[in-house]
Amino acid sequence: MTSKIDNKKILIREMQLVDLEKVVILEEEIFPDPWSLKAFQEQVEDDNWGGYVAVSNGEIIGYACYYIAAHESHLTNIAVVEEFRGKLVAKLLLDNIFKVVKEYKSEFLLLEVRPSNKSAIAFYEKYDFKLLYQRPRYYHSPVEDALVMVHYFEYDRDE
Repeated sequence: MTSKIDNKKILIREMQLVDLEKVVILEEEIFPDPWSLKAFQEQVEDDNWGGYVAVSNGEIIGYACYYIAAHESHLTNIAVVEEFRGKLVAKLLLDNIFKVVKEYKSEFLLLEVRPSNKSAIAFYEKYDFKLLYQRPRYYHSPVEDALVMVHYFEYDRDE
């Protein structure tokens, strides 16, 4: 999928092993408690996991990962570099995750988010995620609870 944002083309494609070095660098720049290279390798190599990267001018500017088990799915990670935030990159990544989730006929998509991450919460709410519950002391650096949010999917009985 290719989109044009602010005169820059954005390509969304599946995450590959070759992307992981750059993804880990971005992860460390964006999050206070970043995932390891090994965690991202699992996202790419395991059948139940997957991910997408957003690319502009040959550079990875965002990524999103998911996990699917039976009829449930998890948005495990989503991030966009600061200069591209608010420019629909996260939406394009999330749209691709939604497509995968629907292909698997998952009933819902779960995610965790820090209560202090107001912009992320607003983004998720915009795409019909609802607060499900709060998970105490989920994050470690700094220690913070997680809000567990859910997006439900409905399917026609004939599908």
